[in-house]
Order: sequence, then structure tokens, then C-alpha cells
Amino acid sequence: MLEEKLRRIFEASGADALFVEADFLRRYLTGFYSTDGFVILDGEHCRYVADLRYFEAAEKALKTSCIEVVEGSYKEAMELLSAYKTLGVPYPYTDLARAEELKKKGFALEDCMPALKDAMLFKTEQELSLIQRACTIAEDGFLATLPEIKEGMTESEVAALLEYNMRKFGASGTSFETICAFGAGASVPHHETGETKLRFGDPILIDFGCKVEGYCSDITRTFLFGDDKKHEDFKRAYAEVLKAHELVKEKLTSGMTGKEADEIARGSLRQAGLDKLFTHSLGHGVGLLIHEFPRLSPVSEEVLSDGMVFSDEPGIYEAGAFGIRIEDTVCLKEGRVHSFMGKTERDLLIL
Repeated sequence: MLEEKLRRIFEASGADALFVEADFLRRYLTGFYSTDGFVILDGEHCRYVADLRYFEAAEKALKTSCIEVVEGSYKEAMELLSAYKTLGVPYPYTDLARAEELKKKGFALEDCMPALKDAMLFKTEQELSLIQRACTIAEDGFLATLPEIKEGMTESEVAALLEYNMRKFGASGTSFETICAFGAGASVPHHETGETKLRFGDPILIDFGCKVEGYCSDITRTFLFGDDKKHEDFKRAYAEVLKAHELVKEKLTSGMTGKEADEIARGSLRQAGLDKLFTHSLGHGVGLLIHEFPRLSPVSEEVLSDGMVFSDEPGIYEAGAFGIRIEDTVCLKEGRVHSFMGKTERDLLIL
């Protein structure tokens, strides 16, 4: 018998069966991670088609679940699909070649991603627990890294050290490529970590996160490596970014739109004359992907509700000078914002 989550997704898809290949969606539907395989979901069954690289492990992992593990590859998956006419495939995560091939086999295709998105927007207690672990490990890794940061180290060395420490505390990998920026490099929001060497007095921005059983964390901390008394503008700007960050936690409530949430931070920075330097949106959903729904942006009409997980990350970027971003992964619970981050400082840290 299907579990309720799978039944709701199937019924919302409007298809005879779902056919899913994307690795994170296979994991969401079955709870099992693999780099290959197919999931076929109809109103009665959820089948995971696994080749011999994964079959034994999948059988063991899923033996007490409602998931039926079938040994095989694409050929066997097509045989299982032969009874259906309309297939639900997630359009954003299905390549054109696969879609055309399925059409040539006589299947009508429907986009099942809206049904999957609607389910993935609301995290279960188990998902929230995994995200909490990923956030805790990220903070532990950061705190272990701080004492090891020395003048002359490169951005790449600091990023590698942080990633090692997160692994040491139990992370299965990083949520995304760690961004470590020294000095003016942080004025590019998605700076490419490189060989720039750390100097006394440099601002440091590190945007990082890790995974636990596939679920991501996302955190950014900006701080100073020593105080050379030459960063008064930076300190004033930091205080305004922190104010915007904390106002979101204080004022964002369930029922707001992503646009209204973004305006909490953007309006605060506007009052300080810094809104033109806030060049990205306030936040994005976090889950099995580092960028999921909902979106918290100046144009987002998505309604925010309890059970959603997203980032709170206002930032400002002065070209050629510095960048400041303060980010927590947060969730909505009982109508209010709750941060998963509780170990690291948000007030300006000076090493």
C-alpha cells in the first residue's frame, strides 16, 4: 500500500503513472540515493528500478517500506511502463532527448513537477531533523575552522579546511561549492574561490553548507581578520545588514508572500540608503536541493506557510570594496521564523 505522500503526489499529477529519473527526486520518492535508476509511481505501487550496482543495497534499505525494488535498467523500466498511456515526467529535470524518445514510444507526457513541488514545499519532521543536523554540522565545522585561519592562507585553503571539518563532524558532502572571499573579492556575490592570500585587516565572507542524507544547509558569515581601524564604513554597513537579517526573523509570519518577506529586509536597507547595493533576493527554499521553492524575492507571490524551509540572507555589495552577507537557514513554525543556526555569532566577529 502506498504511503500518503506518494498517493497525494500521484493523484495531483493527473497522469497514469510517474516516471522519474532525476537523482534527488528518486531520493525524495523512495528515500534511497543512487546515481542511476528509475522510479515508476502509479495509484497502487511505487517501483524503483535498480541495476546490479544498487539492487542489493536498495533491497536492504527499502525492505520495510512500500517501495518495490526491481532489478533492471531502462529496458525493464520500459516494460513496466507498457501498461500506461500518459506519463508524468518532471519537465525541468527531464532532457529533451528522453522526452522525445518517450513520445516516439507512444506515451503522452504531463509535467508532474508541480505535484512534486507542492509536496516538497512542506518538510516533514524527519526532513526538518536532517536539515537541522546539516546546519549544526556546518556551524561546528565553521567554529573549528576559525582558530586555524592564518595570515597568508589562500581562499582555497580556508575553503578546503572548512569542508574537511564539516566532513569530520559527519557531513556526507557540501551543499554547493564553498565560496570564500577575502577583501574586495566579496563584492561579487558569487565570487569564485581562488588563490588570493589573506592579509591582516581583510574582511572575509564565507558562504557554505553541507549535506546530511541528501538534505542541505546554507549559511554565510562575514567577519574581519583583525581590526586595522580602516573599516569604519564596512562596520556601519555590517550593522545595517545584520539589522535587516534580524528584522526578517522578527517580522516574517506565515501567510506573507515571498515579495512581502523580501521587502522587510529591502525596506530596512532602503532606510539606510543601501538598498541599491542589495542585488539579489532575500532567500530561497532549502531541501534536497540548495535552491528549492519557495522564493523570497521582489516579484514572488508565493505564500509562505508553516513547514517551509528557506534562507534569510540579505547582503550588500560595494564594487571594488567589500561585500557583506549574513545568512541562516530558517523554517516557519507556528507562524513564526525559527533559525536552524544557534551556535555562531551574527554580531561582527573580529578574529
